[in-house]
Amino acid sequence: MKLIVFLRHGKSDWTAAYDTDHERPLAKRGRRASRRMGRFLAKAGLSPDLIISSTAKRAHDTARIASEAGSWDCALETTDGFYLCDARDVISALRRLPEECERVVVVGHEPTWSEAVSLLIGGGHIRVPTAAMSAVEPLGEAWADLAPDSCRLLWHVPPRLLK
Repeated sequence: MKLIVFLRHGKSDWTAAYDTDHERPLAKRGRRASRRMGRFLAKAGLSPDLIISSTAKRAHDTARIASEAGSWDCALETTDGFYLCDARDVISALRRLPEECERVVVVGHEPTWSEAVSLLIGGGHIRVPTAAMSAVEPLGEAWADLAPDSCRLLWHVPPRLLK
């Protein structure tokens, strides 16, 4: 079964010193939530085969912290394509995943993550708050089959539901 887990970056620190939005770091709360979500996915037996993260500091740090906390044994790739993109750009990137990859965690930003999940499941309005995970199952057999309304939502978990 193929699985895409959309993980929005953790809460960022707006008071920290940074030059550009791309460099904005995680707040303490964001680091804590990232650890929580990493452990959650591992305990659910759904550790990914691959992580793809936006190059923005807050997204990359979310991916790294979640991976370490969950002891995910997989590669962490970064892409500029997940920063300031739209939902169709994300779907296009996912369509190019290698077929041997069964589970992928993608780490990025709003409003794109909410729009991508909603588009993939054929509508509605899924809101992805900071550090939340939304898992969708592609209904096609190949990553290349991904398109609007080609997945079903399996679960949606914000970090505040976990202890």
